[in-house]
Amino acid sequence: MASWARGVRAVLLDVSGVLYDSGGPEGGAAIPGSVEAVNRIRQSGLKLRFCTNESQATRSQFVHKLQRFDFSISEEEVTAPGPAAKKMMQERGLRPHLLVHDDLLPEFDSIDKSEPNCVVIGDAAENFSYQNVNKAFNVLIGLEKPVLISLGKGRYYKETDGLKIDVGAYMKALEYACDITAEVVGKPSQNFFMSAVNEMGVKPDEAVMIGDDVVNDIGGAQRCGIRAVLVRTGKYRPSDENHPQVKADGYVDNLAQAVDILLASGVAGH
Repeated sequence: MASWARGVRAVLLDVSGVLYDSGGPEGGAAIPGSVEAVNRIRQSGLKLRFCTNESQATRSQFVHKLQRFDFSISEEEVTAPGPAAKKMMQERGLRPHLLVHDDLLPEFDSIDKSEPNCVVIGDAAENFSYQNVNKAFNVLIGLEKPVLISLGKGRYYKETDGLKIDVGAYMKALEYACDITAEVVGKPSQNFFMSAVNEMGVKPDEAVMIGDDVVNDIGGAQRCGIRAVLVRTGKYRPSDENHPQVKADGYVDNLAQAVDILLASGVAGH
């Protein structure tokens, strides 16, 4: 039996690249076996949380899309960076200049955006024009104490037609230009993983993270004391298994195989 499966009571699932690949006219495609794998996790009695850095849609839109792919998922089970950033801004009295995808804008409808005192950057896709990035730079450089909040720090992700550059590259550009360090909301931030674990009422060493990003999913979870398993789907590349800093607790061909191993270990429902 795989040692990473021992004593697991809760599963944290990355979404893009593990459950489905985004993109295309249909909004993406479910990865074979993943719909059934989620159902089997539920039937086993294991606690379940979906941990995504998705920032191209509100949490509600995102959940509806996954439901269209036949995934059993509810909004309350999703830990996403948009709502976490909104909460942080409300607590700190921050008024954002938003450099995000148009579909994410409704997430921040209730937030005051007049006279911005911070910049929020997400996976803005086509909105990452020179003009828009430069506008965010000008807001930051004009602040006495610039605050840059980034919804994740991924380098790239996979869509059905290939790899796409992610928010982390633009975050780094603004950090460099303004000589600041962004506050990351989402993976690999410790607060993000710990909020998911705490919501399930388990200890970090009772949970396993399953993801396709060796740095943000695997490394981020392990820094919180959560075991982490890398799937060979999504953005996975063979070189990830020889990463100089991060070594996953296990490697599986896909989510279905990870669930096979978990259920064979007899941990479910305990």
